[in-house]
Amino acid sequence: MVAGKPDAKRRFGELIASGWSTARASGEVGVNERTGRDWRAGIRRSKNKRIHPDGTVVDYTTGTRYTGPVIKPVGVEPVSISDRYLSLQDRLDIADGLVTGQSLTRIAARIGKHKSTVSREVRAHRIDGLYLPYQANKAAAGARARPKESKLVTNQALRAWVVDGLSRQRSPEQICHRLRRDYPDDESMRVSHETVYQALYFQARGGLKRELAQALRTGRTRRKPHRKPDQRTHRFLDPMIMISDRPAEVEDRAVPGHWEGDLIIGKDGGSAIGTLVERSTRYTMLVHLPGGHDAETVRDGLIRTISTLPTHLRGSLTWDQGCEMARHKQFSMATDVAVYFCDPASPWQRGTNENTNGLLRQYFPKSTDLSVYGPEDLEHVAHQLNDRPRKTLDWETPAERLRDLLTR
Repeated sequence: MVAGKPDAKRRFGELIASGWSTARASGEVGVNERTGRDWRAGIRRSKNKRIHPDGTVVDYTTGTRYTGPVIKPVGVEPVSISDRYLSLQDRLDIADGLVTGQSLTRIAARIGKHKSTVSREVRAHRIDGLYLPYQANKAAAGARARPKESKLVTNQALRAWVVDGLSRQRSPEQICHRLRRDYPDDESMRVSHETVYQALYFQARGGLKRELAQALRTGRTRRKPHRKPDQRTHRFLDPMIMISDRPAEVEDRAVPGHWEGDLIIGKDGGSAIGTLVERSTRYTMLVHLPGGHDAETVRDGLIRTISTLPTHLRGSLTWDQGCEMARHKQFSMATDVAVYFCDPASPWQRGTNENTNGLLRQYFPKSTDLSVYGPEDLEHVAHQLNDRPRKTLDWETPAERLRDLLTR
């Protein structure tokens, strides 16, 4: 004899499948033969009612017979798509557990699912106080019907917004989160960044032309796994103030006006562009270096650029140990901006700037001559970066954050 009814019913099904008769299997699990016949026919009992698979409900206290909700007739259960989904047997066990008064937690533990899964299942498929497992299984199978057209195919306005964002070199994640800010009350203007990537990389999922993938930061037309970037190993041997001596207010980004800087180098090391990123707003400024990137040229370019800022935004500058900063003391004297240097081979200590340099490579690819870009070109690129919504800024743009600082 099997202890619990759900376990007995499962064992009964196993015995029937192995060739046992209804009478013998019923006796083995300790139930009446009529109960075994009901189990075999897919008839369920609930609150003095016998519910047949064809939808007929019989109240066996009064003999009343009527047609209940549509129920999927008994038949061979379709192959389960994945263990993530409830099977028909799971749903029958849920129904049996409810009839015998078991808690959802106990039912979930018996079928190996989370109790919230069972709770949602019962809530979604209860009709007139009854949970109907066959009908629930049919509804779940219908809901899994595929394929479905992408929102980027069916929603013209949404697709136009995404295409415009990609043409402005915004990432799919930036585009999708910005939609929530710009269309807070329009649920139709919602799409996940994964949907955008799928539309770009898998043309069968539609909506976007493959050429738009070139507008992504990587420019790839197919996905590649992430790789750890090589570490920089630049050194600076002259006396300097190390990052460990930098004030705490710089580290926690609580006070604006503290910058991180570096160079992006052109073909064969013959040209460079200086990059400056404000730590709290992520606002980017590019330094034109037409005469090379020796210490004197970099010093003069930094002085010229930093001098355009108001005094309260000239807090400090953090740089790596590259020899281009050999004139850092002269820079500090001219601008009243303290310079702090990172530890050797520690690019993460100026992570904001490292990230920005990666973004800039979309505009200034490696192995290109950077000297061909004039001040107007650099200003245009900086504007593009500063107009991008950022996740770390709650999807505001660096330009919007800097504007707020300047208007205080």
